[in-house]
Amino acid sequence: MRAIFHRQAHPNIVKNPNARPRFREPILIAAGWKPGWSTDYDAVLLARGLGATIVINLSDLDYVYSADPWKDRTAKPMKRIDWKDFRKLVGNKWDPGLNAPFDPVASELAARIGLTVKMIRGRSVKDVERAIAGEPFKGTLIGDWSLAE
Repeated sequence: MRAIFHRQAHPNIVKNPNARPRFREPILIAAGWKPGWSTDYDAVLLARGLGATIVINLSDLDYVYSADPWKDRTAKPMKRIDWKDFRKLVGNKWDPGLNAPFDPVASELAARIGLTVKMIRGRSVKDVERAIAGEPFKGTLIGDWSLAE
């Protein structure tokens, strides 16, 4: 992602979610921090520390679904979901290796601080660009989506 957005992104990838990097660019790329911590949780910590209101999370799916679409053919895509319903979907416990659209611990903190998460298929560079620009994109909004539009 850093290479794709090289002109718009800060030149350094942030690896510590407790860091408070100084940057002018509109995009900050971050990576995982410690074993046992999810990158979702790292992103929420970093967003909280920077006062951000939106996190863009890249996935291997186009949307958050009502059930695991790999296991349940009746799973329905959701374009919008609030934190209460999303947390019912993913549960309350996180274990390393958990296959959830956004991990439960990160979801609890994101809901508490009023964060909006944009879930987008990572291979869709156009949709990522649209989400960054605040334009309509193919994906799911979690939280108070009115902040994201």
